Amino acid sequence: MMRRFGKPPLSNKRYVMRPGAYAILPLQKRLLLTAQANEHVDLQLPGGGIDAGENPIQALYREVMEETGWHISSPKRLGAFRRFVFMPEYNLWAEKVCHVYVAKPVLQISDPLEPDHFTTVLDPSEAAATLGNDGDRHFVEKYFHL
Repeated sequence: MMRRFGKPPLSNKRYVMRPGAYAILPLQKRLLLTAQANEHVDLQLPGGGIDAGENPIQALYREVMEETGWHISSPKRLGAFRRFVFMPEYNLWAEKVCHVYVAKPVLQISDPLEPDHFTTVLDPSEAAATLGNDGDRHFVEKYFHL
């Protein structure tokens, strides 16, 4: 059974399955992250939903580029987790199945393409303390042996 992070599903909600691919991006002993700034800043592992017709690796390359402007290489799967959340940008309740990879950031070719996103580079301990969800924190702590 896949580990769940966050709140349990609400019995009165219908959840839509939303698989996604997310990346731990070590950069010179630090960690390249994305932040989404709406009403508040949410620090996240770069990544997102796997579109129809994509496999997780294709989605990972696309999402990292959209959210950071970086090309990556050599992704290796670390594991997966799930969480149940409301996604206001899609107005839906989602069961997110988050596939987590580690990859090498190779070259930044642009600013983030996604609106309201910006990149930041943090020490792994600082990143683990400020990431916006428990699943991201778990995988960063596990990868960096924190």
